[in-house]
Amino acid sequence: MGAVLIDLTVSNPTMCGFDYDAEAVLGGLSNPASLSYDPDPRGIRSAREAVADYYASHHAVVDPDDTILTTSTSEAYSFLFRLLCDPGDEVLVAQPSYPLFDFLADLDDVRLRPFPLFEDFGWWIDFAELERSIGARTRAIVLVHPNNPTGHGTGGAERLQLEALCAERNLALIVDEVFLDYGVTGPVESFATGSHPCLKFVVSGLSKIAALPQMKVGWLACFGPEQEKREALARLEVIADTFLSMNAPAQLALPRWLGGRESIQRQIAARVRANLSILRQSGVASLPVEAGWSAVLRVPQNRGSADLAETLVREAGVVVHPGSFYGLPRPHSIVVSLIGPSADFLIGVETLKRWCEPKELT
Repeated sequence: MGAVLIDLTVSNPTMCGFDYDAEAVLGGLSNPASLSYDPDPRGIRSAREAVADYYASHHAVVDPDDTILTTSTSEAYSFLFRLLCDPGDEVLVAQPSYPLFDFLADLDDVRLRPFPLFEDFGWWIDFAELERSIGARTRAIVLVHPNNPTGHGTGGAERLQLEALCAERNLALIVDEVFLDYGVTGPVESFATGSHPCLKFVVSGLSKIAALPQMKVGWLACFGPEQEKREALARLEVIADTFLSMNAPAQLALPRWLGGRESIQRQIAARVRANLSILRQSGVASLPVEAGWSAVLRVPQNRGSADLAETLVREAGVVVHPGSFYGLPRPHSIVVSLIGPSADFLIGVETLKRWCEPKELT
């Protein structure tokens, strides 16, 4: 028989033992209006109003007419790359970050160019490197807020500097806020709040907000100077109308699903807190977590390996993500999920701790 592995990468919330309100989730799909086909390229009005209400809970004003529904944040990115870029144009993306963008950019014939975040009592945008990275074919900057996997949020001063840079250089700003609701040390402020000096798109969806990745519901909200925003939305409407990808039952259920998000969010937040407590008590070195579902761990250099994740599976039976998967700058970093069952997380962390301890010479 094969070895039993301890998986510290599980991040599918539907497989983590959370208690879903099945009646509410499935009941949302039984709206008789689903029997009629009345397409709107931006999405059914009631669904877009529900998205606006969600942002209102974050003290942000979002006009439903400035919102376009998509089947996922991935589709939202694809729409935006098509809107902003010609083949061969560049999009800058902060690193470390989730590597999904590489595949999406390739599919849309867009060049992805990373710019670094640096770690110094927190994570910060390296603005000097960012400005050096901007070229003649740069069209947009992508930022994940809160970041995955570091869990840090972009601070107010950084936000103002970033938006001013985009306005000055005529660049669009794309902000991924799927983990917005999962602040650990305090609430996270949305980029949908405040003023909007540059063309800006905030993307999110139910995959994280309501822990319903299987329902394939996402959106993008557009902000910025009025003329630029109107022109962008008109072109996005053509793109969306070409695909009309989101099905009516999901759109009609969106208000109910968003309205019921607090129960599952409380469960996830409690699980994250419990697993962070396990991690802290273990003594395994880790970076502070401000938000999100992941933690970055530091493995002692005396256990160095060209492939830490592979070595951990082989020698300890623990599955983790290598830091290089996210572009983390330090070679001895690994990433674990914080939403897996705590009993499994405890075993995994204890096993990891024993593996990290110096081995006596015999």
